[in-house]
Amino acid sequence: MSPFRRRGVSLRLAVTDRCCLRCLYCKPAEGIPLLPRSDLLRFEEMVRVARVLDRHVGLAGVRLTGGDPLQRRDLVELVRMLAALRPADLALTTNGQRLAPLAAALKTAGLRRINVSLDSLDPDTFRTLTRGGALGATLDGIAAACRAGLAPVKLNVTVLRGVNDREVVNLARFGLRRGCQVRFLELMPIGVAAAKHRAWFVPAEEVRARLRAAFDLRPLPYTAGATSRNVAARDADGLSGVLGFIAPMSAPFCAGCRRLRLTPTGRLLGCLARPEGADLRPLLREPAPAGEAELVKAVRRALAVKRKGRRFADQRPMATVGG
Repeated sequence: MSPFRRRGVSLRLAVTDRCCLRCLYCKPAEGIPLLPRSDLLRFEEMVRVARVLDRHVGLAGVRLTGGDPLQRRDLVELVRMLAALRPADLALTTNGQRLAPLAAALKTAGLRRINVSLDSLDPDTFRTLTRGGALGATLDGIAAACRAGLAPVKLNVTVLRGVNDREVVNLARFGLRRGCQVRFLELMPIGVAAAKHRAWFVPAEEVRARLRAAFDLRPLPYTAGATSRNVAARDADGLSGVLGFIAPMSAPFCAGCRRLRLTPTGRLLGCLARPEGADLRPLLREPAPAGEAELVKAVRRALAVKRKGRRFADQRPMATVGG
């Protein structure tokens, strides 16, 4: 039995390439050419891929991504459809700008937990970094997710030198006070971030050093292939909780990786850093949808493509492949 069958795969399902923000490290200022809506997979097609994974290689969980998935109309219905498959985990990653009015409905539909990008607590820095985002809207979304019971709420901070690296302690305290897990991400040289990577990159160990000045940090058990290396954090006033470090550059987690990514147009990727993949859309659509055997072959081809070393060979914008 393959290790993927024993533990299952985690499907990162990018439901749209659209996002209401244009973060400095994600999109160019002018944005990206948007896909025709007819090119996007239909909900039934997405669920079919998840069902095939569940039957043939095991489905450990599904994470909805984008773009920002909350830009996809009727997303609550997709959550309901996926929840009917009873995956062990059903999560969503969002910038939080549209989360507040949807959090309770997402929870009722079957969403279990949520990740929210929060790169700054300073309104001006947040607006600059996101090119127009409203900090208050994301904070309202985080509060609504906590009230709805989408636990744990994880706050993702992409650390950029000279932009938000001085905020890591404040961001950690903000999250811990609300019972959230804060994860600090190393910048990857993908898309527009490639040109600024050397100037902006902050290694995870440097972030740890900043946090050690304010917290006692004790490592928690790590599972091979997990993206985050977590620590139990506690400060002198008794504030405590879990912080994480996602370090694809300085501490790659490729060994044991069991993630697959399905792009909005149906391309199944075995690795965020590799351009190879399997185009499932022709297998899912007219003139006659393919049988499961053809889909399974495509899945196994994608599983065979994983990053080797620390090189990122794929330079597509993150919004087109999913986070």
